[in-house]
Amino acid sequence: MPSAIEQIVDSYVRLKNRRGLDELMMHRQRLAVDLKSRSGYDFSLPIGQIDEEIAIIEAGLSRLKAENSKTV
Repeated sequence: MPSAIEQIVDSYVRLKNRRGLDELMMHRQRLAVDLKSRSGYDFSLPIGQIDEEIAIIEAGLSRLKAENSKTV
């Protein structure tokens, strides 16, 4: 079963919602920067999860770009 982020990204790609994907990416990138700047606790697990989500979003952006180039 796909994860929640995969379902969200798939929906954005299907709806051709580039802005939604961009906002999702910016949010995850801000979270990663914030967690990486903190100390006093091991944030490696959530950082790893956010990095995986960023990769999923990047793949969605690539799919959207490929679909847009086919229709043009």
